[in-house]
Amino acid sequence: MPFEIVRNDIVNMQVDAVVNTANPAPVIGSGVDSGIHKKAGRELLLARQKIGRIEFGDAAITPGFGLDAKYVIHTVGPIWKDGEHGEKQILSSCYRKSLALAKEHECESIAFPLIATGNYGFPKSLALQIAVHEISNFVLENEMQIYLVVFGKEAFSLSEKLFNSVSSYIDENYIRSKTFDEYGRENRHGSLIETERIREELIKSSRICEDICAVQALEECHDMPAATIDSMDQDDWKQLLKDLDAGFSETLLQLIDRTGKKDSEIYKKANVDRKLFSKIKNNMDYRPSKTTALAFAFALELDIDETVDFIGRAGFALSHSSKFDVIVEYFLVNRNYNIFELNEILFAFGQPLIGA
Repeated sequence: MPFEIVRNDIVNMQVDAVVNTANPAPVIGSGVDSGIHKKAGRELLLARQKIGRIEFGDAAITPGFGLDAKYVIHTVGPIWKDGEHGEKQILSSCYRKSLALAKEHECESIAFPLIATGNYGFPKSLALQIAVHEISNFVLENEMQIYLVVFGKEAFSLSEKLFNSVSSYIDENYIRSKTFDEYGRENRHGSLIETERIREELIKSSRICEDICAVQALEECHDMPAATIDSMDQDDWKQLLKDLDAGFSETLLQLIDRTGKKDSEIYKKANVDRKLFSKIKNNMDYRPSKTTALAFAFALELDIDETVDFIGRAGFALSHSSKFDVIVEYFLVNRNYNIFELNEILFAFGQPLIGA
């Protein structure tokens, strides 16, 4: 996926550029700055000294030297006072100017720390909001793999209001259903037999349901006026069957056409890269992952019923027995289609991110 939040040490990221939270003066600071200089070697400090002072909100670039990255982009974040001294604007500038430098040097990938949240004291939840906003705006217009790297959960903080709201929704809807295997493990003497009995009953019930559905379908056909059936020529029937049986790829392309938007607008909004979208577009039998299917549902701003139908064409469903699904459902019910904000929440709850 073009924008991904990962838990790692930024000095170990194998990307074209890593962003360093630098001091204005060419000296080695603490935290990320110290770690990057330590791995890159003394040559990085010498290169940084040649640049001289970097103003708050500005950025400069040097080679990566001993790092796995080709470049280090040094940016100076704001020192938090009270939020009334331009701190948010300065932080936004750090991301924008760093991304501009990466683009200028033809970087295909870049890794950011959560800038200014260490010794500079910028509130983490607000810093995360600004980072996601600036990065997501950039990926909508540009092709680049961007990572927001956090070292541990303590370095990652969400809006308390949003976090509490999602937590309440999970508590209300998340069902910790036990699988047949769990029943078997809990009671070795009797539950395995009971499990098999339940399984057989479910299969039997499923077949009964299928029979009922088939009967209902036939009844609907019989109830259809004869003139209507007769008036449908072979091409009409073919189109009807095609619409009923359309797979994921075909349905996706039809829905994109319905929006009137360019393909690139949709796949970028879905946090999906161009290469994967090309595979989906050129292979009508393509089977996406569930996270990719949901990403397109969000990009297309489908409601929850449309989403269920859409991902069903790829063989997936939403279930209250899955915390991931419940979080996704929360966003759909509230018509919040911000995929990057959704991924913040998924990351915080230890769930896979959507996109590809």
